[in-house]
Amino acid sequence: MPWFELLFRAWLDTLTRFVDAGGPVLVVIGVVAMLVFAVGVERLWFFHFHYRPARRDLVERWVSRAEHASWSARTLREVWVSELIRRLRRPLPWLKLLVIVCPLLGLLGTVTGMITVFDSLSLASSNQARAMADGVARATLPTLTGMAVSVVGLLLITRLEHIIRREDQRLHDRLARAAEDAHA
Repeated sequence: MPWFELLFRAWLDTLTRFVDAGGPVLVVIGVVAMLVFAVGVERLWFFHFHYRPARRDLVERWVSRAEHASWSARTLREVWVSELIRRLRRPLPWLKLLVIVCPLLGLLGTVTGMITVFDSLSLASSNQARAMADGVARATLPTLTGMAVSVVGLLLITRLEHIIRREDQRLHDRLARAAEDAHA
């Protein structure tokens, strides 16, 4: 049996035990986590393959203008920059929504898990402190998972907002420098 098949089976077994321990809410949190990471990868793709050529086209369009100093020229430059930055910022509200939803889903999983634990304890005739402690520990797993995905999503949002602010400033600087070079 090839090593990657063994590795895949071990990973699948670990994932199955993790979902069994935390309940079906973990599957939903997993889907939300995949969406968060997909948005991050999509932004990386957009930045490298769509934003940079659009930025280059914008600089060339700005340089090809005959006049750069009037109020209308500066206003037009500001509109062009705003449009390009808005395209860069477009999925951030959805990403923020997904990050906010993760801890709430974790809390939902904990509440449903606690209800299951108390329900099973009420059916048992004897006091089983160990079983209750295990049940509570399993019930808190969705909250932990939701918080972990949320923290990673917050780091992603912070990084993307930093990149967008930096690109906004760089774009203004490039356009100003390109106009100066065109008149020199």
